[in-house]
Amino acid sequence: MLEAAIDALLILLDPHRFALISAGVLIGLLLGILPGVGGTVGLAILLPFTFGMDPPSAFAFLLGMAAVTATGDTIPAVLFGIPGTSGAQATVLDGYPLARRGEAGRALSAAYTASVLGGLFGALVLGLAIPLLRPVIIYMGAPELLALTIFGISMVASLSGNAPLKGIAAACLGILVSMIGVEHQTGTLRWTFNLVYLWEGLPLVPAVLGLFALPELCDLAIRRVSVAGELKHSYRAGMLAGTRDALRNWWLIIRCSSLGAAVGAIPGLGSAVVDWLAYGHALRSEKGAQQSFGQGDIRGVIAPESANNAKEGGGLVPTIAFGVPGSSGMAILLGAFLIHGLVPGPEMLTTNLHVTYSMVWTIAIANILGAGLCYAFSGYFAMIVMLRFSIIVPIVLGFIYLGAFQSTRDWGDIYVLIAFAVVGWLMKRFRWPRPPLVLGLVLGDIIETYFSISINRYGAEWLTKPVVVVLLAMSLLALCRPLFAEGRKAFIRPSTFRFPNRLVLRQGHLFYAGYICLLAGLLVLSQDWPFNAQVAPAVVAAIGLVAACTSGAMTLLNPGDAEDDEYRSDLVTDFDTLSDREVLARAAKFIGWVILLACLTAAIGSIPALVLLVILYMRIENRERWTLIAAEATAIAGFVYLVFDKFLGIPWPRSLLGDVVPLLRWIPTV
Repeated sequence: MLEAAIDALLILLDPHRFALISAGVLIGLLLGILPGVGGTVGLAILLPFTFGMDPPSAFAFLLGMAAVTATGDTIPAVLFGIPGTSGAQATVLDGYPLARRGEAGRALSAAYTASVLGGLFGALVLGLAIPLLRPVIIYMGAPELLALTIFGISMVASLSGNAPLKGIAAACLGILVSMIGVEHQTGTLRWTFNLVYLWEGLPLVPAVLGLFALPELCDLAIRRVSVAGELKHSYRAGMLAGTRDALRNWWLIIRCSSLGAAVGAIPGLGSAVVDWLAYGHALRSEKGAQQSFGQGDIRGVIAPESANNAKEGGGLVPTIAFGVPGSSGMAILLGAFLIHGLVPGPEMLTTNLHVTYSMVWTIAIANILGAGLCYAFSGYFAMIVMLRFSIIVPIVLGFIYLGAFQSTRDWGDIYVLIAFAVVGWLMKRFRWPRPPLVLGLVLGDIIETYFSISINRYGAEWLTKPVVVVLLAMSLLALCRPLFAEGRKAFIRPSTFRFPNRLVLRQGHLFYAGYICLLAGLLVLSQDWPFNAQVAPAVVAAIGLVAACTSGAMTLLNPGDAEDDEYRSDLVTDFDTLSDREVLARAAKFIGWVILLACLTAAIGSIPALVLLVILYMRIENRERWTLIAAEATAIAGFVYLVFDKFLGIPWPRSLLGDVVPLLRWIPTV
């Protein structure tokens, strides 16, 4: 094995193959920065270019790109609170508050250092674990995977701050949303409302962009200032501070990297879960994390970033050893194996061992190159947060639209984006935790699938398996601890409770009422379905209703404790100098711009619509100079046309003008 590893390294150090790794790294960083595109799209695009290459060259190119996508998506997550891919969702929680405090350079530098260490650890795990983990992966059946996903959903308690009941209610809504579409056992259409678009369920990317990205952009437009008032660190000082933070937390990086590599090796969980598990682990295990996470704690950036990059090495384990892809990206990579005449299984550990180790070295080299490039420019990236809101908002809004549309390339993606943006802004406004909703959305369908398989295959015996017992016990403990703490205040210390002389209704209570009505409506609509299709949604909706009603009653009857229990995070924006009327007026105006971009896209095409939005927004909102407006509009049009249209070759939403005047080639249409 040592000889094969050395041979593989010498193969990759060939100038041609090293250049392919470098090219893949540059493409991966670019795709990571662009919201909603990600590594899966990149693998699909680059795969045809490898047809004439030998296997080490082909996988140097492909894995060079895939290994650093999680590094690139840190940039929008930290600077604008926008997860470039689903794997950067947890990074937003502490990365964006750091940027708002003027510490973007520190956050980016710490993230890149953690990324490269996590990526190297993942490569090491892959190199050592391939011949050792075969029996472990074979042992992991549906019951064990179900217990693991239940343990993942129990992280809602950690991600809910001081409001666990709100977190449970939010997670239940996420699970219910994940159940939209065709139920696979009975073929029942659940909550599709006769829309073909909903048959396959709601796509994750526009939902996540709506929950996290647009609310932050809306608040930036409401405050009408730059992301940060001033930079707390200079260019060099910020980079050094972030590096010191990462090295100081080396044990956290090792733990989260191990978690990332382990979860990445489990088929079906994928990148959308790894960062939340790592964040939840850090929140529970790090000293003082319960009070500081979500408010700009650098450890909240280090934990998910180290796990994100380690997952790629872990994800290759089942793909190489068994031909079982752990994610959609690994499924494309499995196709590349077959195209290049490689058969996953024993041959990859014997005859083609040098190819296997070339993949290990590729991941290691790509992480060093990618993190090095980002580290070198992190100080310059940090300066972006000083730009005026009128320069940032239209550009970022355009990229959010383009990223959301890449999910299923249907106009429904835009509607989902806007709907979840409204929900996300209201949740943020009334201090409801959004991460549990996303976690439920990611894991809900997986839980239902594994539950059906476990019941049909094992009956009730799946509950007696040793791994299942341990994981379910850990899940129960994770959920009950914060609930017990909350109940203790209400019942064990009754002297703190003061029944109010009169009930005071606030805006937050209206949100509670709407939330409860939504859950109740979903429950009522499910009553006519067959039992197998109805049981899971009914149970989840009932749990969500109990949690929401209990939390709402506590805030109504004991508003003093309710204020103490509110979800605390720097992502919650306080508009101290603005009245509620002004905030709502500016929020409505922002939604008007979002709808205007959709209307312009439908009328004249994506690129002309984006250019026109930039011109109108910059001039109307802040009276920017025409020279600056022309420069920004030209730059954004050229970038989108060259990258999205020419390089990525993506289809665009249909436009009225594009259909009427098809000879206008510069207006992209489907």
